[in-house]
Amino acid sequence: MSDPTRTARRTVLAVGAAALAGGALTACGEAKQPTPGTEPATPPPTGKPLTTKADVPVGGGTIFKEEKVVVTQPEAGTFKAFSAICTHQGCTVAKVANGTIDCPCHGSKFKVSDGAVAHGPATRPLPPRTITVSGDEITLA
Repeated sequence: MSDPTRTARRTVLAVGAAALAGGALTACGEAKQPTPGTEPATPPPTGKPLTTKADVPVGGGTIFKEEKVVVTQPEAGTFKAFSAICTHQGCTVAKVANGTIDCPCHGSKFKVSDGAVAHGPATRPLPPRTITVSGDEITLA
């Protein structure tokens, strides 16, 4: 037969070792990763010239990451602007292609014509931004 004291000691040591290993794994897993949605809440500056009409392709758009704005031209001569922050989890949209504004984080797509959700997981449209078009220049209003 085995000694009960020895068995109890082994059990305590095994449980203690498992707890230490679990704690070490938890500590390693707590490294902070950049998370979507941590963009500053302050609105982008206004009155700032963004681009020229020629730089915004028809049926597409141009993203201005610093200003957190995307300017689109759904039809020739019609310009729209939207927040470049995805309404799903706050990532910055990455490209405008095939009539949509695309978020790289989870695959949401928004229509260049009105910012509406074309493909989720986002459920809310991109908020509109006000721009002015004067001559050839597009300015954030």
